Amino acid sequence: MNTTPYADLSPDMILNAVESTGYVCTGALTALNSYENRVYQVGIEGASPLVAKFYRPNRWTDAAIIEEHEFAQELFDLEIPVVAPIAANGCTLHEYEGFRFAVFPRKGGRALEVDDMMQLEQVGRFIGRIHAVGRSREFKHRIHINVETYGVQPYQFLLQNNFIPEELRHNFCAVTDNILELLRERFDQEDDLPAIRLHGDFHAGNILWNDGVLHIVDLDDCLMGPAVQDIWMLLSGSENDVKLQLQHILTGYEEFNDFNMRELHLIESLRTLRMIHYAGWLARRWEDPAFPASFPWFNTPKYWQQQLGVLREQEELLGL
Repeated sequence: MNTTPYADLSPDMILNAVESTGYVCTGALTALNSYENRVYQVGIEGASPLVAKFYRPNRWTDAAIIEEHEFAQELFDLEIPVVAPIAANGCTLHEYEGFRFAVFPRKGGRALEVDDMMQLEQVGRFIGRIHAVGRSREFKHRIHINVETYGVQPYQFLLQNNFIPEELRHNFCAVTDNILELLRERFDQEDDLPAIRLHGDFHAGNILWNDGVLHIVDLDDCLMGPAVQDIWMLLSGSENDVKLQLQHILTGYEEFNDFNMRELHLIESLRTLRMIHYAGWLARRWEDPAFPASFPWFNTPKYWQQQLGVLREQEELLGL
């Protein structure tokens, strides 16, 4: 495995890659916040800057990336404010010197304010519209979110690569093994709920507001799963806060799509899976120099002790 996948991605290569799609760059180049991929704002002669995203090598197949692009374009064509890649020579996925990349229009703004109920209701409308499209057919090349993909696989990676400290390993495994069994039971009970095409990583940072205009960005993690996956990450705060936020999101959602309230039973399951998946994601990227620098708290004894405590809390919630 290449532990420095972006070592050869120099500024000149970035600009040359963008120019290979037909643009003339000014030379202005700004790195944007991204860990999984490398994303840059690029100045363009006589036009607004563009955003170039260079995909992490060996993560997705070409078919999976193209499926992401097609979903974004499908939504954009229906005037859902998703930022879709720009086609050049009939293609949205490009390759330059071994790097795969896509070019997007730049859309600025601030992150969603989850305490603004009007914003949440508007977001709910767009989620409902996205899911109405998402139900129309399935992804063929992207993953399903389930106990295996978001729980078992990252957990096994942590164990096989000795991330869990020896002194915590027994207790950590006992808790996680039980959690995975509880999760299987939860998902089995809701097995008849449909899996649809989703954004997959629908948190406030991926929803940008600019003068009342909303833009939905970063479909890099789009996948198949239950509709509530694109809702629960927008909820935070006290129990009353969460109830109020959920009420406003669903009010907007149900203007365009029906929501099965049984899916709310999966929120704690999906939250728990995300915790395990996130730890596994950091572990898989730990040999990339950007990750220890950006996440210095990860893989410390304190982190694993805290993680064990959080998983115990989730174990209790799932067992209720």
